[in-house]
Amino acid sequence: MTDAAGTALGMAAARRLRNLGIVDIRPGLTAAELAAAEERFGFVFADDHRAFLAAGLPLLARGHCEHPDRASWGWPDWRDLGSEELRSQVDWPVDTVLEEIGAGHWPHGWGSRPADPAEALDEARSRLAEVPRMVPVYAHRYLPAGRGTSGHAVLSIHRLTDIIVYGANLAEYIGREFHDTWTAVPFWGDYV
Repeated sequence: MTDAAGTALGMAAARRLRNLGIVDIRPGLTAAELAAAEERFGFVFADDHRAFLAAGLPLLARGHCEHPDRASWGWPDWRDLGSEELRSQVDWPVDTVLEEIGAGHWPHGWGSRPADPAEALDEARSRLAEVPRMVPVYAHRYLPAGRGTSGHAVLSIHRLTDIIVYGANLAEYIGREFHDTWTAVPFWGDYV
């Protein structure tokens, strides 16, 4: 059962994105398509993310996705479940953690790092299996997975040591990423 507040938040984010008029949005994902994505990648969408994708599947953000200097992915195409690009985008948060662990980084809250690099990676994999799975929203922006959850901050995850909050929730994130400001202050509002 999905949470009504999560569904409302996802629908608000979808309306906000549609109203911006800069994103090509296809028909929303069906319950069967959402279930297929969850099965394929081993997570369950959060309620707001599920409602957002059911309202419409964004695929191209003009001025963002097709920019020649684009250094990251665009919108995940949840209908192309066999895509290597989608697999890379889904796996990115864990892959970047493991890459940094392999290079010698060790999270402070994990206690002492095992001396053997292979053991360190094994322990990291084990610990990562216990934390919320991150699901791509757009580019390197992620929401935690989990049915019955919603309203989480959208995180921009470039590296384990380069994670920032990109929006307090999905609806706020849409405005921040695509420059839909809530302020009407001339000039200054263009830089919010």
